[in-house]
Amino acid sequence: MDIKSVMPALAAIRSGPAAGGTIAGSGLAGASSASGVSGVAGVKAATAGGSASFSNVLKNALQSVSESQNEVSTLQRDYQLNKPGVSLEQTMIAMQKAQIEFQAAVTVRNRLVSAYTDIMNMSV
Repeated sequence: MDIKSVMPALAAIRSGPAAGGTIAGSGLAGASSASGVSGVAGVKAATAGGSASFSNVLKNALQSVSESQNEVSTLQRDYQLNKPGVSLEQTMIAMQKAQIEFQAAVTVRNRLVSAYTDIMNMSV
């Protein structure tokens, strides 16, 4: 997850619905569904139009994490089976990248839960 790809979504959140930010209906329930767009390219494609919702950016980022985890599993299996072209270095680097992406996703989730809790505790 690249911070530059998340900035347009954050700007949309800060601007609110009055300024064209698409916050309403950005539930997290559909965040794990597959759409075929992967990785940071998927996040950039979602924000390229300028009207990307936060849920689309979050969904694409979570798909990127999932795909990285799947790639690591495949590389680990291929290395254990001594398939040609799969090195230990390549496998270890992919594992570290996937771990960093997962930690970033957990941090974002924790921040979202904290923000939701803060909003729910506000008196109206």
